[in-house]
Amino acid sequence: MTITRISRRQFLKISAIMSASITGPIFFSGCAVNPVTGKKQIMMLSQQQEIGIDKQQSPFQFSSDYGITKDTGLNQYISDVGKNLLPNVHRPQMPYSFQCVNATYINAYAFPGGTIAITRGILLKLSNEAQLAALLGHELGHVNARHSAEQVSKGQLSSLLVAGLSMVASTQGSVFGDLTQQLGMVGQGLLLSKYSRDNEREADSLGNEYMVKAGYPSKGFVGLMEMLNSLHKEKPSSAQVLFSTHPMSTERLTSAVLRQKGIYLNSQDLSLNRERYMDNIASLRAKKTGIELLQQGEKHLSKKEYDKAQTTFKKSLNKLKNDYTAHVLMAKCQLLRKKPSQALSYADMAKKLYPSEVQGHFIAGIAGKELKKYTMAYNNFDTCDKLLPGNPQISFYKGYCLDKKGDIEPAANNYINYLKMTGNQSNEYGQYAYNRLKQWGYAK
Repeated sequence: MTITRISRRQFLKISAIMSASITGPIFFSGCAVNPVTGKKQIMMLSQQQEIGIDKQQSPFQFSSDYGITKDTGLNQYISDVGKNLLPNVHRPQMPYSFQCVNATYINAYAFPGGTIAITRGILLKLSNEAQLAALLGHELGHVNARHSAEQVSKGQLSSLLVAGLSMVASTQGSVFGDLTQQLGMVGQGLLLSKYSRDNEREADSLGNEYMVKAGYPSKGFVGLMEMLNSLHKEKPSSAQVLFSTHPMSTERLTSAVLRQKGIYLNSQDLSLNRERYMDNIASLRAKKTGIELLQQGEKHLSKKEYDKAQTTFKKSLNKLKNDYTAHVLMAKCQLLRKKPSQALSYADMAKKLYPSEVQGHFIAGIAGKELKKYTMAYNNFDTCDKLLPGNPQISFYKGYCLDKKGDIEPAANNYINYLKMTGNQSNEYGQYAYNRLKQWGYAK
């Protein structure tokens, strides 16, 4: 294999190239007609670029949320409710999809091309199908009002969303020490748009419209706002990401009540479909206690209370014996307790439970690295790369494992790939990779 040598000057130019790496040049000047208001607006993204960003970023967020649920009945139900709203949206041509992800924190989110996901945690907080339709309608509102594209146009969107995963690799943690950072392959909510209060008002109005036109009572939207307002006052750690991306206020609840009593008064006799909702999420409700224990365990992890987290995760595993998320979280906990052998055992079980999802393989790779089993670690990282290509951190770890085995040429190739993807020599990973390349004569 021939490896192209890079100079420091060439290396420093790489980050500029990254901004055009998604679907061709991202930014261009122009006007577009807002599909909701019908008014002209400055728009820096084309529809195809919105879809391109979505296709690139959403798989990484799904993996951060432990993958799409394998409960096909539950996922089909959510998809059916979401698709029932689509005849009423302003952008019917978008490739919409609706998924439930395995994460236990409380959230729902949309990517700009129409990919919409809700977590197991928020499903357990809803009371009926009308509330689910309201939640999905709200996320459809963000897509139809082009809120993420608007953030790009105003220069407010995270550079991560524009330039891929380079920021993920810019962790402050050390590959040699701080496991807390290493385990955060993609931080919870890191790839999600953070909406303004005006964005939330517009998405509420649109979501309310979509769900009522689909045959649901507006009181379902009020119920959703009441639940969110209650959570906002309680401030549970499991809802922290939700409110950082979707700012909540009593004004949103008040507006929903006014719409219910005003323009949507005629919807009051429509059914909330509570029984149908409860029947369709029965398999999830059976896991409620175990999922709540996972939420508690994650809270302990965030506070670095690793022994308490282990105790809580053990209780959860007693109730969720075949739950992928529970095994991955316990594997992370064992790594943080500096027990890589135990971590590997839980990660290997996670891999068996959900072989096509990345995090089990990733945690097994980190555990193998800690155990200095570099061949095994490399194989796990290589599987990650095959399942979900494009994460620069995986290229670094593959290079690191090969480096430790003395396989210099393929190690150098992976280090160069890492540097090309991130354009970042300022963090510890970039410094290490560049210095090794310099020592071997691949960098000047």
